[in-house]
Amino acid sequence: MSLDDLRKHIDALDSDLLRLLNERADLVHQIGEVKKAQGLQIYAPEREEAVFQNLVRKSAEANGRLPEKSVRAIYREIMSAALALEDDLKIAFLGPPGTWTHQAAISKFGASVNYAPGGTLEEVFDAVARRRADYGVVPIENTTEGAAAHTLDLFADSPLHICAQILLRIDNCLMASGPREEIGTIYSHAAVFAQCRQWLQRHLPQADLVEVPSTTRGAEMAARTPGSAALGGPLAASLHGLTVLESSVQDSATNTTRFLIIGERTCPPTGRDRTSIMFSVRNEAGSLFDALEPFNELQINMSRIESRPSRRRDWEYFLFVDVLGHCEDASVKKALSGLEKHCNFVKVLGSYPAGE
Repeated sequence: MSLDDLRKHIDALDSDLLRLLNERADLVHQIGEVKKAQGLQIYAPEREEAVFQNLVRKSAEANGRLPEKSVRAIYREIMSAALALEDDLKIAFLGPPGTWTHQAAISKFGASVNYAPGGTLEEVFDAVARRRADYGVVPIENTTEGAAAHTLDLFADSPLHICAQILLRIDNCLMASGPREEIGTIYSHAAVFAQCRQWLQRHLPQADLVEVPSTTRGAEMAARTPGSAALGGPLAASLHGLTVLESSVQDSATNTTRFLIIGERTCPPTGRDRTSIMFSVRNEAGSLFDALEPFNELQINMSRIESRPSRRRDWEYFLFVDVLGHCEDASVKKALSGLEKHCNFVKVLGSYPAGE
């Protein structure tokens, strides 16, 4: 088949794809109307992951050329367009635009929905709680630097729930508008400096490290300050016209940040879930052991535990625990009932798909 014939065949396939996508969009619109009439959430993470897994499986069974990553990326944007059709969806995130939280939000919701940057975590929580945004995206922990403590603190008084999570590989870049040999100052967020500490000591030990509120702010400063650079993501470099001089400069090759999607409701069971809980035990000997014992007896795996000062009473702490399973599972329900007997405060923050 000649090149012209191959291109004509592709044009014909594109016409078929466009027709089918528009048919799909019509069905999506009808689903949106049904959801609105029944008061259901527009975004359904449990359905989303099931669709992804089904598509990946079908592609593999058909011996398709597209790898899983490509199938997910293509359908991420198709689903993003669908979400925009179902409702004028708005996603709040810890901004400004170009941060890793922004990149995480795009990786989950795609490019077709509306995004609203918040200057602080409080602003993100508040935007969702006051329904100025449908969902919020916030960081919760990093494999190198641990928990995002302030995010944990905000859950104590928030009515919001966790409805999904995002695991994003963090590949920090060195970006600048000039050559590497002229760099005398580097701007970035404190957490990013911590993630790249060894690389900086080896490759740019003479540079002054200046902490700024976000990686985007660092890129902005580097763009307008001669002899400077920034550390952050490629999205920040693109937004501020900087050149990526070095990619993947973080010390850990598997540096990953976990983000949470917060909304008004939690997620229905999927069969592969995680539940986040916060609680405060009584100030008695052995109270923490007694509180956690039901999870051990029922063989419920605890994947994470953190403690934070309650800020309500001196020497009182909130504990944050992630367990495998859904809060509607019989075993998790029983464990939570046992937990309540030994605590003066228990709050289920949400159950959600365990992740890709």
